Amino acid sequence: MKVKVLSRNPDDYVRETKRDLPRVPRNYDPSLHPFEVPREYTRALNATKLERVFAKPFVASLDGHRDGINCMAKHPQSLSTILSGACDGEVKIWNLVTRECTRTVQAHEGFVRGLCVRFCGSSFFTVGDDKTVKQWKMVKEYGEKEEPIHTILGKSVFTGVDHHWKDGVFATCGQQVDIWDEQRSSPMRSFTWGVDSITSVKFNPVETHVLGSCASDRNIVLYDMRQATPLKKVILEMRTNTICWNPMEAFIFTAANENFNLYTYDMRNLEHPLKVHMGHVSAVLDVDYSPTGKEFVSASFDKSIRIFPVQLGSSREVYHTKRMQHVTCVKWSADNKYILSGSDEMNIRLWKANASEKLGLLAPRERAALNYNQKLKEKFQHHPQIKRIARHRHLPKSIYSQIKEQRIMKEARRKKDVNRRKHSKEGSVPLSSEKKKHVVAVME
Repeated sequence: MKVKVLSRNPDDYVRETKRDLPRVPRNYDPSLHPFEVPREYTRALNATKLERVFAKPFVASLDGHRDGINCMAKHPQSLSTILSGACDGEVKIWNLVTRECTRTVQAHEGFVRGLCVRFCGSSFFTVGDDKTVKQWKMVKEYGEKEEPIHTILGKSVFTGVDHHWKDGVFATCGQQVDIWDEQRSSPMRSFTWGVDSITSVKFNPVETHVLGSCASDRNIVLYDMRQATPLKKVILEMRTNTICWNPMEAFIFTAANENFNLYTYDMRNLEHPLKVHMGHVSAVLDVDYSPTGKEFVSASFDKSIRIFPVQLGSSREVYHTKRMQHVTCVKWSADNKYILSGSDEMNIRLWKANASEKLGLLAPRERAALNYNQKLKEKFQHHPQIKRIARHRHLPKSIYSQIKEQRIMKEARRKKDVNRRKHSKEGSVPLSSEKKKHVVAVME
């Protein structure tokens, strides 16, 4: 008589220690799990709802300034250090761990127009309304007087400053763009193109000899430090307030414009932007990239900040509070976790870059559950119910009503274009895309 014996390997089901999870044999054959997709859909729906429930982006506010904040700068070596300049000429250095001001410097008379930290983090530069560029020590010795290391007096007001990413060279802008050596009191090189004042200048973090500026005559101008003349410029319909280079892609930069939009350009082809980012209902005042180069954050006059993925035209997140006024400057922290915004009502606010992210250490099981939920949300992201919940944001009444108003205006303009094309000779009214509408000319 034959006896069939079940033979199992104890390694498949016996725990190695008491603390291990019991091993459960599982057959992954899809025919044995006919309800797997509906079950996963329910889990994805619940994960999306819980993400919105736990979305509490505001972390802290740093108050201590006596006037509106005009500019901010990150420390290149220290995650916990941030510098801010106010409209009363005061510069404060903050410790984000203790959320306290560690040092206050009365840097200028009038506004602090620009602020940047040296690439090694040993000193920082400020420019102000008093026509001076000042270099200050980052750490002051005990009992030492609060005085700048160097002071350079210019011929006109400086409106911005930025430091080279590798060398002891910095750039200022005002009536023209000047390139300075730290050891000299006169500029190494000056660039002019046009007659209007230049509002912002930024060095490229990848191609470090290239820099870009934007002027109040609607220009964005690109320069190479190794050449005597500017490279090229693009003229837009309205003024650009500032630009920011992508830290991961050498030729890509994003411009914050007065016409409520942001434009991402490839500097090799300025005929039209790669992407037009819409969403704000007032002028965009500042923009900063995340260290990964995949997203950027923008600050606007409409009292809100928005986070845009580089590839998309609409924002994935919008942050606002009742007390926050016009947001003048914004920075994305170097660890990709936080966003700092400075606004008119003298406060610096610290936000989470991912609104529903849990701060602090995660247990391995917790992290595995979060990763699983994230994959489920990605799998079902195009389902109408999940898409609606993930996209929905509560907005202040002022922004909501302006969005509705602008939608009506946009539709009216579209109808007008259609009617004009319908009643004109064929081909006489060209069809222009949204990307090409706002570029007036490109000059080289």
